[in-house]
Amino acid sequence: MTTSSNEQIDFGHWVIRLVALIIDGIIIAIPAFIIYFILIFAALFSGAFFLGIGILFSFIWGLLLVLYFVILDVAWGGTIGKRVMGLQVQMVNGGKVTYGKAFIRNISKIFWLFLLIDWLIGIATPGDKRQKFTDRYAGTVVVQAKQVMQMAPAPAQAPPPSQAPPPS
Repeated sequence: MTTSSNEQIDFGHWVIRLVALIIDGIIIAIPAFIIYFILIFAALFSGAFFLGIGILFSFIWGLLLVLYFVILDVAWGGTIGKRVMGLQVQMVNGGKVTYGKAFIRNISKIFWLFLLIDWLIGIATPGDKRQKFTDRYAGTVVVQAKQVMQMAPAPAQAPPPSQAPPPS
């Protein structure tokens, strides 16, 4: 029985995607913290108190993350993290991603547990192992567009100088 490359899990691809996600998560955490603290201070100074203050940051961060991914997937074909890691989002036919398809493929990023489940379903079910479940549903795929952190070849070392033969 022959297996195609789509049936085998490419863990390197998923590690690169995870690193890209971490980069993007850090980028989005900064404005999310700013918005969170503005809302917290506004609530404290207005005398308002609500029990959901602990999950407020997660909600803000998730919402910003989805918006960031949708906009940059359409505009650039990937986020800053994906570009750094040499990845690109495209339709399975090679076309450009639309806003609707980008929203579908990124909705699981609203909460980290949903994203984990999305990745696990994509890996565990038949199909292209580069796709998470929502990628399959949206008809999108993340591909390697360029080499990641390409190492420059080591400079060639000059051979050791030859010694002249002793005088005879």
